[in-house]
Amino acid sequence: MTPQPLAHGVGSTHDLPISPFYAFAGAFTALFVSFLALALLWSTPRFRGDRSGRPLPAALQRAADAPATRTALRALGLAAALALLASLLLGPDDPERNPGPGAVYVLFWVGLVPASLLLGPVWRLLNPLRTLHLLVDRARTAHRGHPPVHRPLPPGLGLRPAAAGLFGFTWLELVSPDPASLTTLLVALTAYAAVQLALAARFGERWFTEGDAFEAYSTLLARFSPFGRRHDGRLVLRNPFHGLDATPERPGLVATVCVLLGSTAYDGFSDHPSWITTVQTSPLGRTPTATLGLLASVCLVAALFCLCAAATRLAGGPHPRPLTAFAHSLLPIALGYLVAHYFSLLVTEGPRTVSMALGTDNAVAPAPPLGPGGLAALQVTAVVTGHVLGVVAAHDRSVRLFPPDRAVAGQLPLLALMITYTLGGIGLLLN
Repeated sequence: MTPQPLAHGVGSTHDLPISPFYAFAGAFTALFVSFLALALLWSTPRFRGDRSGRPLPAALQRAADAPATRTALRALGLAAALALLASLLLGPDDPERNPGPGAVYVLFWVGLVPASLLLGPVWRLLNPLRTLHLLVDRARTAHRGHPPVHRPLPPGLGLRPAAAGLFGFTWLELVSPDPASLTTLLVALTAYAAVQLALAARFGERWFTEGDAFEAYSTLLARFSPFGRRHDGRLVLRNPFHGLDATPERPGLVATVCVLLGSTAYDGFSDHPSWITTVQTSPLGRTPTATLGLLASVCLVAALFCLCAAATRLAGGPHPRPLTAFAHSLLPIALGYLVAHYFSLLVTEGPRTVSMALGTDNAVAPAPPLGPGGLAALQVTAVVTGHVLGVVAAHDRSVRLFPPDRAVAGQLPLLALMITYTLGGIGLLLN
């Protein structure tokens, strides 16, 4: 029986009472009209990346950067990790009575989305692995009389380790035979922590920025936060589009976003009767077949984007980095899918997990705040809005990179890609 914490918000047809024709037609119209409006009215780049933003009061920045604030946040993250460890070690091996699985899959994985959107890259400060690494380095410094020497990160590494870590976590959640088992979670989290700490011991604290899957996840989502850092380090209030435009064009960025998109897509069709039958009857067995399905979903998303990048280069003109130059435009799409997919899970299972953590016996999930019609409208709106924002981000980048007479033509492959992603996403919602 699938544990309740994994019962995601995207449901089947009876959950989403909406006409497929109107959903598809509305999505196509929104994207096409947005593209036409941008082509006619937006001829010069307007987003300024990390050079933009209105400075917040100096007192607020001093408080945010104060050592006491950072120490308190590190202590909070470490305390939460220890509480989770105690729950997994000492609590009952029953996800209906143990808050551990819900804490991992709901409060942490899903909760990082609104936390990062509102507060910025919060996991960088809360990350208990960073804290443990810092404590170990301080102990080694005190013992040896000098700081440990760390090797530089391999050139060109980028976010590739983070992409692999995110794929591993989504495999644990969506494919592993018993994802809510306390033993499964203990083994997976312990192995992940050991690998991260070993690599941080070799490469230093910067490893977490490049290689920790959840820091990468939080940092990418934080690009949409109204709070950010200007290039001079000043804390500012900004238009989220400026933060999105400041996304570094790093190796592995495309892979990371494609893992988020592909895994969410796989979760959407993994409960379809035809796929369930395929998994159950496959001669390979359930887990290998589901693993191949997850991998194929990620690869399909990536292949479509690579084809789009190649077509963009042909239509818009030569560009040395056609993949990473427009990779940031996939982030609003990924965010739209995350909101559509996990909203219901967060607002129902989140409070139930907190109740269990506080000692409430037989905690019951609250009723969803939206009925089926409201949930359908929210999910379709989130998917379409994410794609429209992606079109805006891609247009601004296109008019910056390509000559004026080719800027619009250079976006046509991206528009086709986003229409494809949109229709596919809504199709998964409608199941």
